[in-house]
Amino acid sequence: MANHAQSRSADIDALIAKDTGGRIPLGPSGKLILVTAAVWSLFQLWIVSPLPFMLKFGVFNEAEARSIHLTFAMFLAFLAYPLRAKSPQNSIPIYDWILALIAAGCASYLFVFYEDLALRPNLPTTADIVVGVLGILLLLEAARRTLGPPLVIIASLFLLYSLAGPYMPDMISHGGVSLSGLINHQWLTSSGVFGVALGVSTSFVFLFVLFGALLDKAGAGNWFIRVAFASLGHMRGGPAKAAVVSSGLTGLISGSSIANVVTTGTFTIPLMKRVGFTPEKAGAVEVSSSVNGQLMPPVMGAAAFLMVEYVGISYVEVIKHAFLPALISYIALIYLVHLEALKAGMQGLQRVEPPKPIVQKLISFLTGLLLVMAIGAVTYYGLGWLKPLLGGWALLVISLLLVAVYVGLVRVASTQPSLDPEDAMDELPRIRPTVLAGLQYLLPVVVLVWCLMIERFSPGLSAFWASVLMIFIVATQPWLISKLANESTEGMVKRGLADLTAGLISGARNMVGIGIATATAGIIVGAVSQTGIGLVLADVVEVLSMGNLLLMLLLTALLSLILGMGLPTTANYIVVSALMVPVVLTLGEQAGLIVPLVAVHLFVFYFGIMADVTPPVGLASFAAAAVSKGKPIKTGVTAFFYSLRTALLPFLFIFNTDLLLIDVPWWKGVIVFVTATIAMLLFSAATMNYWFTKSRWYESVLLLLIAFTLFRPGFWMDRIYPPTEQLPSSQLEQVIEQKAPGDTLRLWFDGEDIYGDPVNYVAQFKVPEAAGAQAKLDELGLTFYEVDGELLVDIVGFSSPAERAGVQFDQRLVSVEKQLQTPPKELAWIPALILLFGVYWLQRQRKLGMVS
Repeated sequence: MANHAQSRSADIDALIAKDTGGRIPLGPSGKLILVTAAVWSLFQLWIVSPLPFMLKFGVFNEAEARSIHLTFAMFLAFLAYPLRAKSPQNSIPIYDWILALIAAGCASYLFVFYEDLALRPNLPTTADIVVGVLGILLLLEAARRTLGPPLVIIASLFLLYSLAGPYMPDMISHGGVSLSGLINHQWLTSSGVFGVALGVSTSFVFLFVLFGALLDKAGAGNWFIRVAFASLGHMRGGPAKAAVVSSGLTGLISGSSIANVVTTGTFTIPLMKRVGFTPEKAGAVEVSSSVNGQLMPPVMGAAAFLMVEYVGISYVEVIKHAFLPALISYIALIYLVHLEALKAGMQGLQRVEPPKPIVQKLISFLTGLLLVMAIGAVTYYGLGWLKPLLGGWALLVISLLLVAVYVGLVRVASTQPSLDPEDAMDELPRIRPTVLAGLQYLLPVVVLVWCLMIERFSPGLSAFWASVLMIFIVATQPWLISKLANESTEGMVKRGLADLTAGLISGARNMVGIGIATATAGIIVGAVSQTGIGLVLADVVEVLSMGNLLLMLLLTALLSLILGMGLPTTANYIVVSALMVPVVLTLGEQAGLIVPLVAVHLFVFYFGIMADVTPPVGLASFAAAAVSKGKPIKTGVTAFFYSLRTALLPFLFIFNTDLLLIDVPWWKGVIVFVTATIAMLLFSAATMNYWFTKSRWYESVLLLLIAFTLFRPGFWMDRIYPPTEQLPSSQLEQVIEQKAPGDTLRLWFDGEDIYGDPVNYVAQFKVPEAAGAQAKLDELGLTFYEVDGELLVDIVGFSSPAERAGVQFDQRLVSVEKQLQTPPKELAWIPALILLFGVYWLQRQRKLGMVS
């Protein structure tokens, strides 16, 4: 047993080393890396905390903080990641010391000479250009070491494209950029390397990664896995279901698909193989559930915080829109695993404790649910009453109450068997002791959610307070558990401080790759803004799709998949959003599909993330195959098959934004959740060719048809009862007169854009509160003049809704869209449910042996 645990621990260390730097030098060099990593974590805590403003010391503006953040990342990248696989692992060669110091100097240039640079904007000196060239080259080398070649190749191509624009083929050519202009844009301003992406990494991402590292160091990751196995391990294919849930829980705080696969897969994959899963299927289940963890709020592999900046909505809104598709996808994956277990006749792991009667289980569940609801209500209303009553003492009193709750939960945990992370789980843990042994780990998560959702703090400040509590827990937990269990406390304070230091170091080492990735991806974002290549990509996709909307979305999904190959989650999202979001918006608008910006960002994000699954570069699949000892390509193909439901969801919420809870009342949200979940379960059953029993081909086709109808009932109803009618432009005033404030007005235009290129698009507006058609048009910023019976745009108001919609002078108003009264689209569910009952009856009869 000990040898097995040691072997598994060595495997974990070897795989994680690829993510956090394989080099572990000995002696003073190793200590310097550890001290630098710990100082980086402390610096990040400092700049997000209220202390600098309270003490009026150590206040950094955004540009300075980003510069220092990248300085730490690049310095550690050259020290912790060797030049080649065969380079020294236990010592740092002199050339890496030189590169680390030069890289740190280039990254800190913006901080050291901030005032000088501010006095001469867009006027780089020779020294600026030299530093910028060295900085970009060293950043690319750091990216190669930490992330591999894919991101380096993409960023290099964009740099080359910026410089060689005039020499490119006509379709993708541009005016070109000088070397000084390139360096100024990419290194000396906030448009390139030091742009929004690195800013989000500095302000938000680091704190969440540190929070996750501290949670894991305290034992929360191990607790999540054991709770999942205790609850689900006894079911058919139980280890696979537990893998899905534990990976989902780990994914809540993880910023990496690969790290998720490695940390949970080393436990879950061997147990899945034990109950009958092949190595490839076991690895594929782990990959699918781990990658899905990047789609699940609140972290979403740091994409949630980037969306806040890119989309311009609050963090709470991002979470609300992203939550339902991710939850539906996870529920469907559990069901898919269940069907796989049914097909193979698998059983679960053997319970130590006898099973409880179903009534007792139901009573226990309801009791627990009511208790949680009661605690939540008391907390919410109690704090709402305490805060105004206590005034300035509120923070101190609430902190003391939190500490008291923590001590009470640790007291409960001290009476339960300890959860040894090296235990191979040869038998299922008991549910009650396992749950009680780690309830204290939920406190920081509760604080995080409370700060984000109730107090509406910024993500960075919320993560700071959650991390402060996590630091307190990590430092005090060993001593407190020993004390309350009446065991020896000797050395426990030292152990707690050692765990805390290890957590700070682990958080920083996990951030090296993310910091380098966001900075390198900033090169691509900067090139897009400097050259206008986004419009070029839109033209390319438009030509290839031949104006077909569905084909355009398929091409966009494929390009997002290709662009995301080999990239970590954060860099993946930055790249695909910078390049592909404008394509979907532009071409969708021309085709009459007006999609909310957040829906488009989630669309490209989902397909970028799928690159972690898909061969030949599916990094998560390769990591899972290393654990399962299966074939990597076959693991990736199987994982892609299991992830088809994830690939389907983006298309569905592009055409049905109700899935993202956009402008949906709560009661309709419940209906959307229930129907979409049923539809996704039926889709899973259809793709697995198994529902209650093995499906015949026509039953699978019918299940796909039913699932599609439940997802998009409007597809059929719109063909029976068209929801809109195109009216000539001469009826504009009549249409807008009939609309109430807040209604949607859609106008079709054609003409030329600001570049003189022909366009045909639809502009969508919210009808303003004004009396009369002309007053409403004035509010929208639209003035027309008539030529030969046609309306042409005469004036577009400055900063008006019309200008933001892209309306230009002299464009022709082609038609006005009028909404028609139609029956509820949900009527299409009736025949779908009748068909569903028919399929159920056929399979039920066949299962019972009544039909051959």
